[in-house]
Amino acid sequence: MPNYESEAPASPPEPKKEPKPRKTKPVPNHAIDPNIPVIPEAVDGPLVDLDRLKSYVKHRNRRRQCQPTQLPVSPPVSEQPEVNMEIKRIVEAILFAASRPMTAKQVQQVFPEIEQPELPEIQSAIDAIVEEYRFRPVELKKVASGYRFQVKQELSRWVARLFEEKPPRYSRALLETLAIIAYRQPVTRGEIEDIRGVSVSSSIMQTLIEREWVRIVAYKEAPGRPAIYGTTKQFLDYFNIASLDELPTLQEIQNLDLSMDNGQQPMQVKSEKQETSEQFAETAE
Repeated sequence: MPNYESEAPASPPEPKKEPKPRKTKPVPNHAIDPNIPVIPEAVDGPLVDLDRLKSYVKHRNRRRQCQPTQLPVSPPVSEQPEVNMEIKRIVEAILFAASRPMTAKQVQQVFPEIEQPELPEIQSAIDAIVEEYRFRPVELKKVASGYRFQVKQELSRWVARLFEEKPPRYSRALLETLAIIAYRQPVTRGEIEDIRGVSVSSSIMQTLIEREWVRIVAYKEAPGRPAIYGTTKQFLDYFNIASLDELPTLQEIQNLDLSMDNGQQPMQVKSEKQETSEQFAETAE
């Protein structure tokens, strides 16, 4: 009898799986040769409509061009009054003929009352004159008392030869007293003596007051009510400075003393040679 064995139906063959496209890493820009065209490989994702993408980019660029550019806002500049040339000429003549430094307010008071210009106009004229004389041998200098015309400092030694009278010489004690008052003011006479270690004569204080370099600013609430001394604007004008802040520091003074000590010996040798030559010239005559 034939053996009919029940055969199980054969399972259908499994479908072959297609390999997924491999994603590639982006190549850095510096490694791409511009002469070699780069063909992008396929990546997973929805398809992109290139026409829509181009229209979107074009529309975005158009909107950027239409937007107004915002420029940085500069800070407001204060408007300066224009210089009146006639006022400038008058102000220049007043300052040139004045025998003392003058402020803008004092220059304004020289004008007749009905013709007085505004104070900003006079100050603008003064600033224009200062700028105009910047590269000239004469300058309009601002000192403590105001503005004045003067020869520039680097030319003063040549102009000084026009004057026969020699500048006054002051004693070391007077100069030390003046320096203490300038750097330690307000200061009393007793405090000056404590710093110097010796007494200060009344003639020194009287000379400083007569020169208008020093004045009595107050009296100390102490037995005897000693006078308190301070410098004046005339002191600042004489030394060609506008405020006490322009005084040299103690370190600068020490450096100046060292340089003077180093140059003192060559100067003495030079003066001796000059005296010898003068004596030889007198003998020849």
